[in-house]
Amino acid sequence: MTSEDEKSRSAQSDMANEDERDEREPADGGPIALPAHVASSGTLDRLVDTARDYAKASTAENTNKAYAADWKHFARWCRLKGAEPLPPSPEMIGLYLTDLAAPAGPSPALSVSTIDRRLSGLAWNYSQRGFALDRKDRHITTVLAGIKRKHARPPMQKEAILPEDILAMVATLPFDMRGLRDRAILLIGYAGGLRRSEIVSLDVGKNDTPDSGGWIEILDGKDGGGAVLTLNAKTGWREVEIGRGSSDQTCPVHALDQWLHFAKIDFGPVFVRTSRDGKKALEARLSDKHVARLIKSTVLKSGIRADLPEKDRLALFSGHSLRAGLASSAEVDERYVQKQLGHASAEMTRRYQRRRDRFRVNLTKAAGL
Repeated sequence: MTSEDEKSRSAQSDMANEDERDEREPADGGPIALPAHVASSGTLDRLVDTARDYAKASTAENTNKAYAADWKHFARWCRLKGAEPLPPSPEMIGLYLTDLAAPAGPSPALSVSTIDRRLSGLAWNYSQRGFALDRKDRHITTVLAGIKRKHARPPMQKEAILPEDILAMVATLPFDMRGLRDRAILLIGYAGGLRRSEIVSLDVGKNDTPDSGGWIEILDGKDGGGAVLTLNAKTGWREVEIGRGSSDQTCPVHALDQWLHFAKIDFGPVFVRTSRDGKKALEARLSDKHVARLIKSTVLKSGIRADLPEKDRLALFSGHSLRAGLASSAEVDERYVQKQLGHASAEMTRRYQRRRDRFRVNLTKAAGL
């Protein structure tokens, strides 16, 4: 089972029980509050609300959603077992991890990476409620080590979208408003090595909207110029430079220009929804899920990996396929690719390179064999 399948199953379970809010979960939506000995006032209440907003912004929105789902799943599991989720019990958490890895019921086992994520989510939720979860307790560490030893598999990597693939995908798009937008999304995402969330969080200018994740500048230069993206990304603020392509048909900056011009967007989100007929740009920002759906649909239409059944083809490609494609195809020094992707280490960048020359450095010959 893929991690996406597991997330879907978890989400369905959570939706079915969303009316069963844990009575111990703060009803006001956040753990930040005034000290008990301080009297409430309008000024202090506003500061509490602002502090809660800042606390929520300390982690990415998708992470917040995942951690909230983790807590709901664990709290419900505890109730079904006749236990309480608070205060933290390493013994119960060890049993919970065991049930995720080897469930007694009809639910399929979760992958090791998902179980690890669930544990991180629980630790975060406990800290937000004023408790410390000792992840080094033997009831947790020994169980988790055994799960990893017995069930761990090499990470499943998504297929890289190569240059000929992205061109074939773009060629399937129409030239209405929706097609212009999706063409810009694919080309900008590919050339910038961007995450789905980074693509859709872009604004035209700095400070255009409160939920902005960055902004764009289109610059001219002696080498043709290009677009500079300033991103508030997973690893902090960074700039991504996207140069102009060799032709208008494949140029990400030209595609972006065309979309902004015909959609008449000069303020706010760069990538917005369109009308049902695909002829009019609306105001609402696109969800990052649209990028994933766009990649999968254009992969199918363009015939990429047509040797496989449709289900397998869909499972091979995701938003990360754009980043892996850039890392695998750009014939430049590795450090430039690392900078473009915003990786802290070259080792992380190499994980994205699907067709690098693995034996360029031959230690066997260097050792005299």
